[in-house]
Amino acid sequence: MPYMSWRLKVAVLFTSIVVLTHEGRVLRMTGGSAFANNAAPNAAASSTSLASTVAAPRRNEACPEGTLPDGDVCVHLALDESGPELLVAPGAHREKSGAWATYQQIPRLPDRPPSYDAYLYPIPPGLANGAAVVSGYDLDRPDGQQRRGQRLSHVGHGGVDLPQARGTRVSLLRLEHQSGEAEVLYTGPLFGTTVVTRHTLLENGVNRDYVVLFGHLESIAPSVHPGRAMADGEIIGTVGDSGSPGLVHLHYEVRRVRDGVDLRKVAAGPRLIAEDVSIVCDPRNVLPLRPL
Repeated sequence: MPYMSWRLKVAVLFTSIVVLTHEGRVLRMTGGSAFANNAAPNAAASSTSLASTVAAPRRNEACPEGTLPDGDVCVHLALDESGPELLVAPGAHREKSGAWATYQQIPRLPDRPPSYDAYLYPIPPGLANGAAVVSGYDLDRPDGQQRRGQRLSHVGHGGVDLPQARGTRVSLLRLEHQSGEAEVLYTGPLFGTTVVTRHTLLENGVNRDYVVLFGHLESIAPSVHPGRAMADGEIIGTVGDSGSPGLVHLHYEVRRVRDGVDLRKVAAGPRLIAEDVSIVCDPRNVLPLRPL
């Protein structure tokens, strides 16, 4: 690769510019201001992590679209991997006991597709029409539109239910804007036999922790245990009906960890989904989109 000057290696998305200096420090410039960001992973390890180059244009020729000139090379522009900030909203419903309950939740962003068929899931679609979700997220709806049933212990649904054949493998799914691998936080009884994982997402330029529940499993993969790092596609366990007899499906739930909560100090198990620890989130905000 031709020598690239220390002046800039640039990655641009709209008005956000990332500059890698010769010292390996990353500066983010937005609207003409810049601040140091030493948290960018492996920023100096690879000169192509933020940008790559093409041959320099001949004299009086412009760089190709999607590149900027830097000395004798044209620098390719890379996209910023930060997602938008997810805003908390109030919710309420009447519990089966008759008590009126209020809570916080994170509804689907307006620009995220409303159709559940637009997303990828930890298991293949299991419905006859090729759909994946039999019961969706409804905690953002009015009380009268939330899920209820004689066999259901709770009012409302804070996740998605994915039907599939018993024993179908459940895979870890990398979420949108996720940084690094996921970590197993808990395995054991919760929503039947359950695995809980932690995922760090870059949200509005800030790393935020999320917990993901895989519930009603028939079994947990032998290699899955608390503290283990897991990559996209690794096997979590198998679909079952534990804790939900006769209703074979995967309960998949996403929750954002509250500001100031250190998961290392939270007891594994039910405390991970307590209101003061995490906020339930519409999974469509963070699920990867299905390729067109």
